[in-house]
Amino acid sequence: MSSPAAEGPGTADHRAAARTAPYAARLVEAVLDLAPLLHALPAPPSLPAGDGLPDAAVLERVTRRLGVPPIAVGDPAAGGRGPGAEIFAQVAAARLKRAGPPPEPGATAAEGALTDGAVDAAAARDIGRAAPPRTVKAPDGTPLRIHTAGPDTPGAPPVVLASAPGMPARLAAFWLRGLAARHRVLTVETRGLFGDPGDPGDPGGFTEPFPGHTGLDAQADDLITAMDEAGLADAHVMGLCGGAALALAAAARHPRRVSSLSLWHGDFELGPDGPKTDHQRNLQALMGMARADPASAGLIHQGLLNAMRGSVPADIAPLALYPYADTGLFVRYSVLNGAVMDTDLRPLLPRVTAPALVVTSGDDTTAHPGGSAEVARALRGATTWTRPHGDHISVFRGAPELLERAEAFLSGLSGLAP
Repeated sequence: MSSPAAEGPGTADHRAAARTAPYAARLVEAVLDLAPLLHALPAPPSLPAGDGLPDAAVLERVTRRLGVPPIAVGDPAAGGRGPGAEIFAQVAAARLKRAGPPPEPGATAAEGALTDGAVDAAAARDIGRAAPPRTVKAPDGTPLRIHTAGPDTPGAPPVVLASAPGMPARLAAFWLRGLAARHRVLTVETRGLFGDPGDPGDPGGFTEPFPGHTGLDAQADDLITAMDEAGLADAHVMGLCGGAALALAAAARHPRRVSSLSLWHGDFELGPDGPKTDHQRNLQALMGMARADPASAGLIHQGLLNAMRGSVPADIAPLALYPYADTGLFVRYSVLNGAVMDTDLRPLLPRVTAPALVVTSGDDTTAHPGGSAEVARALRGATTWTRPHGDHISVFRGAPELLERAEAFLSGLSGLAP
């Protein structure tokens, strides 16, 4: 039996990494959840030291290792002071606190609270690193960020995931991870809102007019561009929230490319008498005001941030608030998401021939379940599932029964055993 003195540096590092692995995984996940927001914020958030937050040196080590913008801890002068700075600092602190205390409370990075090996190992298992984005050009020249997960083999049925417009792909991490076990999964982040940090496609690099089109049709066609880039003749298209409208539009415009679709808690515009929640109506109105009068967009932006303060759960807040990182990004989001929310889908519904699964729940106070019911009635032979319980956010948090129902629908279409 070797003595501790006889152990080499590699053995000591391995043991340190193993000891801190669970904490490293939680902290890496938290930092990567924050990464899109940190890249978009004009200045890093400034967080007070202590109170359940990681040690400043540990956090600096993790952000540097992951290539994420720094987070100032214990240095009020280092943080941003623009609109929403306090709110984004609260969002960052709440997400980091969910990582829990380090295995050695009070230890600094130099004392071994976290090793580079533990950070690298945790990052390698993260779905965001397993499905890194690549940037391609849409036919109109707009740069698109496409994420791909799962096996790239002929036997892997393809799924194109249309997540909520304007949200980072990471918000749908549950679906990317779960579907990638059997499927080749593609997802496209909304045109005009995402780019590689420091490149012209970065959120801060876009200027008016947009580099391309902004309507529902253009955004739906981006799903087809992703399929073209992957060499896919057709695919199942899954739409979440406003992404359900994009999935419907893609199926109506390209019936031979969309072999089937599933619509999960869809946000649908179905005319002036169509069912909508207060949230849908209010957001539509505010985005319309921001588009019509950019001079007042700053006040609308700040008002929305104040209204959302504390109301968005800490686990998804950094991702859900991404398009509100600054006023310019919010205006672009209002243009792009407004086009999705404002387009009447009723003329498209008779043109959809693909088998469809429509999912909602009476608990959804964000996207009216009555909209899903109307869409299901209009689609020929649609399968419906009204979940006994589950709010809008539950679709993104995920649950085993959601993945099981999606797999059962896909298996029934393909003839595979459930």
